[in-house]
Amino acid sequence: YNYFFLFIISTILHLFYYFTNCIFFPRYFLVGSNNAQTKHRVLKIDRTEPRDLVIIDDKHVYSQQEVRELLGRLDLGNRTKIGQKGSSGLSRAVSAYGIVGFVRFLEGYYIVLITKRRRMADIGGHSIYKIEDTNMIYIPNDSVRVTHPDEARYVRIFQNVDLSSNFYFSYSYDLSHSLQYNMTLLQMPCDAGESEELNTSGRQDSFDIFEEEGIPTQVVHGLINEPYAKYVWNVRLLEKVKDIVHPDWLLYIIHGFCGQSKLLIYGRPVHVTLIARRSSRFAGTRFLKRGANCEGDVANEVETEQIIHDASVMSLTAGSFSSCVQVRGSVPLYWSQDISTMMPKPPIRLDQADPYAHVAALHFDQMLQRFGSPIIILNLVKKREKRKHEKILSEEFYPAITNLNQFLPPEHGIEYIAWDMARYTKSKLCNVLDRLSMIAENVVKRTGFFVNRPDFYCHTLRPDERWGDLGGKVTPNGRIQTGVLRTNCVDCLDRTNTAQFMVGKCALAYQLYALGMIDKPKLQFDTDCVSRLFEELYEDHGDTLSLQYGGSQLVHRVKTYRKIAPWTQHSKDIMQTLSRYYSNAFSDADRQDAINLFLQVFQPSESKPHLWELPTDFYLHHSDTMVLPHQQHRSDFMPKTVGLDPSPFTVRKPDESAKSVLGSKSSKEEAVLQRKTAASAPPPPSEEQISSSSEDDSEEEREEDGTASQRSTPIRLTEPSDSSRLHERLPPVRETYGLNLLVNPPDEDILIYHSAPVSLFPSDSIYEVSAPEVDVQSRAVFECHVQTGRGWVRTLCHEDVLMYREYIKNRYM
Repeated sequence: YNYFFLFIISTILHLFYYFTNCIFFPRYFLVGSNNAQTKHRVLKIDRTEPRDLVIIDDKHVYSQQEVRELLGRLDLGNRTKIGQKGSSGLSRAVSAYGIVGFVRFLEGYYIVLITKRRRMADIGGHSIYKIEDTNMIYIPNDSVRVTHPDEARYVRIFQNVDLSSNFYFSYSYDLSHSLQYNMTLLQMPCDAGESEELNTSGRQDSFDIFEEEGIPTQVVHGLINEPYAKYVWNVRLLEKVKDIVHPDWLLYIIHGFCGQSKLLIYGRPVHVTLIARRSSRFAGTRFLKRGANCEGDVANEVETEQIIHDASVMSLTAGSFSSCVQVRGSVPLYWSQDISTMMPKPPIRLDQADPYAHVAALHFDQMLQRFGSPIIILNLVKKREKRKHEKILSEEFYPAITNLNQFLPPEHGIEYIAWDMARYTKSKLCNVLDRLSMIAENVVKRTGFFVNRPDFYCHTLRPDERWGDLGGKVTPNGRIQTGVLRTNCVDCLDRTNTAQFMVGKCALAYQLYALGMIDKPKLQFDTDCVSRLFEELYEDHGDTLSLQYGGSQLVHRVKTYRKIAPWTQHSKDIMQTLSRYYSNAFSDADRQDAINLFLQVFQPSESKPHLWELPTDFYLHHSDTMVLPHQQHRSDFMPKTVGLDPSPFTVRKPDESAKSVLGSKSSKEEAVLQRKTAASAPPPPSEEQISSSSEDDSEEEREEDGTASQRSTPIRLTEPSDSSRLHERLPPVRETYGLNLLVNPPDEDILIYHSAPVSLFPSDSIYEVSAPEVDVQSRAVFECHVQTGRGWVRTLCHEDVLMYREYIKNRYM
């Protein structure tokens, strides 16, 4: 027989949190049970450690009677006086439905518990819940607590992530993977010997979640599946206890959207479920997270899965299911928008050149590993603009795809579809949704979708020519989706959601046809199934994702692109635009700090700056960038002539700059001298002075100034002892290279060198190559840099004044 194994993430459905009143041994006891409360597990958390997390997992599975006796003994043993009934030794602190995780800032650890939940959907008898409320409890006892003044601020920042807003979990269904992945794992048979071992371990170490439903335990067994960490938002919060506690305690949550609608087709119940998984990597708000990071993770990356389920049979093994997956995400380039200008549409800028499309290659490598080929890109960014804005991204994105396709086989290349959706919307002669419907039809035929049932006999009786052209992979058990559609615009919100709706509408027709619900794989727009149920589901999906990333609901909806929106919709669009602008300008920075702290991208420590002191979170999301140690300041890497203002364009007087580096002064006097130097520095020249001087100078005078500045003799400002101090700071050559380069090599090494053939040429070409020629101007620039590094400063020329003028103009005006 083939044994089927059910993936169980967490079988503990109820938690009871107890604490002891004993002064000497304060502890927390966490008692978890299944839904029928027939099997229990116990965790013991030590409260005497001020900073460490000490958890002891009791491997024994208790019955209801056994756990009552255990709690009774704990209550009796922790009373202050034996036989005293007034003061209980064990008190219940809270009842919960799961553990979100453990987190520590600057003091001890906290535990985050789910105290309220709401059922949102059901997939084959597996419930999906939404977190309604949580409770954050400090673990260490007050007697050992080491207080820190910034602890409360970190707690407030952490709690800015509203866990009651669109966070979902399931006890028995892996929400981080697609239905196709979960069903494929469910249908994998194993050998009899392996199945017997897994059966035994399943009975001993796992709970039976179907015990209260009357399903025999010989059919379904427990198998723990590893979640996909990219879409799990509490994976860092559970990292500390993952290898300590039993997997039944681990509850993984996702962030995004989950909605389910029920449909009756000639009396047959059908569940239409929409699950959106938001990526936890490079996560953030609209203008603060754009493009991609160095690891290929893009901003606003969401995987949307559309599941159709014949609800007449509520079982994963016996029911009929179909799913289709599509992805949205920012353009995988190094780009951003500067929000300091306070403009509704800040200009787009490319932060870093990527001529070999390295970051795009990493991104699509992840997609090929997860979805296979073909990867179809639907780029909805504008093509024609009077002033380049969105077009900048298209001009960089298409060459990157062309470059990557050179290294892929032709049958597995990345397909690129560019369509200016905004331009078509303004045209009165073009129908946007008809064009999107054509694109969706081609996409679904290329990628296919997942079905866990082979073709019905009705498909043979009533064949459809479009069914034969469907892509994907046909298996004896049904169909598998291969490849995925990746849709993007600039924000991946309004236009992207409409495009995804049209692809979902096309896939819905094929899915219903595959399950034998309709006779043709085509659905009309103005039907109750599409216009009322399906469109509302996708609009809720788009509003939720838009609130998470952009701070407001959708501005342009499906009705807007159909041009049937009521006149009141225009005023709502204006209000949503203003709400989005306000959120981006005033609240996105606080939300970004909360996300970085919740995802543990930033972990507080006393040896590094606080989260609110960081000028940017760039280094938190780009792991391969160089971060200087906190002990070193930027002034350590600058010449000693630099005062308080480290800008290289600050005008300094040579005689006053020399006073700030006198070696005979103490550090306190030196700081005072530096403040005086900065205070006594001349104010920056006004625009009239600079403009008047630049107008009066002729071309000949400019040339003379340039040549004179190159020939001018530098002025010595530092003492000779400073150069020797620089050599003292550098490590010796022997420590760096392992040998002393100043000593001649021994005779044995010289003989080996002469005896071994160094080159195939008749003479050693290494020594006969002529040195490269360098022009006089380059030598002068190099010598100027060397002399500046040694403490010499040249006089300022006219070009320096012009450069300073440009700096003042860009910086302050």
